[in-house]
Amino acid sequence: MSLNIRKKYIQFIIIAGRILFLPAIIIILTTCKPNQPEKIQELTNREELPGLSLYELNATITDSGALKYRFITAEMLQFDQRKEPTTEFPQGLHLFVFDDNENIDAQIKCKKAIYYQNEELWELLYDVESINTNGDVINTEQMFWDSKNGKIYSDEFIKITTETQIITGYGFESDEKLENYTIKNVSGILEIEENKEQASN
Repeated sequence: MSLNIRKKYIQFIIIAGRILFLPAIIIILTTCKPNQPEKIQELTNREELPGLSLYELNATITDSGALKYRFITAEMLQFDQRKEPTTEFPQGLHLFVFDDNENIDAQIKCKKAIYYQNEELWELLYDVESINTNGDVINTEQMFWDSKNGKIYSDEFIKITTETQIITGYGFESDEKLENYTIKNVSGILEIEENKEQASN
């Protein structure tokens, strides 16, 4: 083989090798891509898919056979795949608390609720209205119920209407029966009886 032919043959081998090697690089690059946004988004979306969906639910919770709580809701969604598992009530919740004789101690209504399973904590949102056995009505936009420790609290604006007074303020703490409650910062007290007497005169 002459020198010129040998050089051309070697050049051909090199060029052919480069052409064959290039697709291999492309295949490796395409198959060894880092985490793609679409894949990450897909995994994130899985966390946002409820593992359980129930509608028009009327359920009770018992403790050692005794009725403790009852809740009514149009929709319940359970998210077990989240880092912090939750049960959500996007269409509102009506919750009843019972005493040892299974009489209603208190009830709470709201337009949306979230139950944080690990903490055993309820977050009640939007037009929250609570009523105790005395008929006292408590209104706010956000309320937390710590079912583990039997406490109810809020840092938002609170209005409490009793038979004789309307009390407003910010910050609220109570037992879960809503009988022993305090307002942290009272902003106003309106005596209802005085207004009735003035109206009758």
